[in-house]
Amino acid sequence: MTHFALTRRHILASIGALGLGVAYAPAAFARVKARIAIVGGGFGGATAARSLKRLLPNADITLIEPSKTYIACPFSNLVISGDRSLSAQLFSHDTLVREGITVIQDSASGITPGNKVIHLANGADIPFDRAILSPGIAMRWGAIDGYTEDATTAMPHAWKAGSQTARLRQQLHAMEDGGLVVMSIPAAPYRCPPGPYERASLIAHYLKTEKPKSKLILLDAKDSFSKQPLFMESWQELYGDTLEWRSASDDGRVSRVDSSAMTIDTDFETFNASVANIIPPQKANTIAERAGVADATGWCPVNATSSESTLQPDIHVIGDASIAAPMPKSAFSANLQAKVCAIQVARLLSDLAPEPTTLSNTCYSYLSPDAAISIAGVYTNENGAFASVAGAGGLSPAGPISDIRHQEAREAADWFDTITRDAFG
Repeated sequence: MTHFALTRRHILASIGALGLGVAYAPAAFARVKARIAIVGGGFGGATAARSLKRLLPNADITLIEPSKTYIACPFSNLVISGDRSLSAQLFSHDTLVREGITVIQDSASGITPGNKVIHLANGADIPFDRAILSPGIAMRWGAIDGYTEDATTAMPHAWKAGSQTARLRQQLHAMEDGGLVVMSIPAAPYRCPPGPYERASLIAHYLKTEKPKSKLILLDAKDSFSKQPLFMESWQELYGDTLEWRSASDDGRVSRVDSSAMTIDTDFETFNASVANIIPPQKANTIAERAGVADATGWCPVNATSSESTLQPDIHVIGDASIAAPMPKSAFSANLQAKVCAIQVARLLSDLAPEPTTLSNTCYSYLSPDAAISIAGVYTNENGAFASVAGAGGLSPAGPISDIRHQEAREAADWFDTITRDAFG
């Protein structure tokens, strides 16, 4: 890939892509009075709700989200390293309510697709004409021997932002200088492919700055990863022996953990960790399985043009839960998939066929609190399948930490501000 400049203008153009769809929305959209239920109030669900309300002003839009305040995962690695407050990750759905969207603070406990009803934990039922699921991920407990939900107290995964984020931060802060930090990274697919490596960079920065006798070891279930040459180059430049990466072929695959003893086992070695960050394999959140939209992989196959489930009609799946490769599981992907899905749902409810379009993704990763790298991709969704556009997108250039890296860190902050305003108001 060749590098291209990821300016604030490019970011705004991508995130604001729905505007074109609204401007050219058929008059038939305004007459639609359908009931649309959305499960999940993150970057995908909140964006879908706001987009649909603009496209279908007379439709009944209901968003179901158990948390009163959404805690964003992007930028949470900066919280773990002590360079950002957790409060900066909190977002409400108040703007959605003001825009006329019904927000129900509860969990979806099940879906009866044939009857088009979502069942809530409180016993209520929400009927729908079309449903959009953006439920995010669930951990595959037990996929690593010994790593149960109870084990996360001692060995947090912090792959869902919130209390786990704060716990891992506190453990690093409390660790004595000279302690060993061990991270485990799962095989793909999982939420935010470069996320573990950004986290490793920021933890290594914290250790080098605050606890220089300590070390971080990454145990990886893969032999390669996103932006690998750029990460490896920067790790050598910035952190030296503070950070060590072990690939799957170098005995990096974790087979067992013991949270009471704080030990992590690979095939040939046992590590005694002062702090252990175990990121387990993942799948679509539980509601996807209960709705019948998840397949044997644990993820949700969809028609790429409309995001409609290939297993259940009239239910659409977007964001991390969906199978959208080569698009990564990221906030940017969820945000844009939500906008495209909203337009296609509006078309379907207006008796118009879905139309293929072009999507994109931009992913920033911090190397240190003031330096970042990025990768971008462009994708099509013609004929119901996602595909990369050859020669489109770009990757940060190789080379030492420089003004480009610092500029990309500033652009990352701009991106976060823009996408959170777009999703939550």
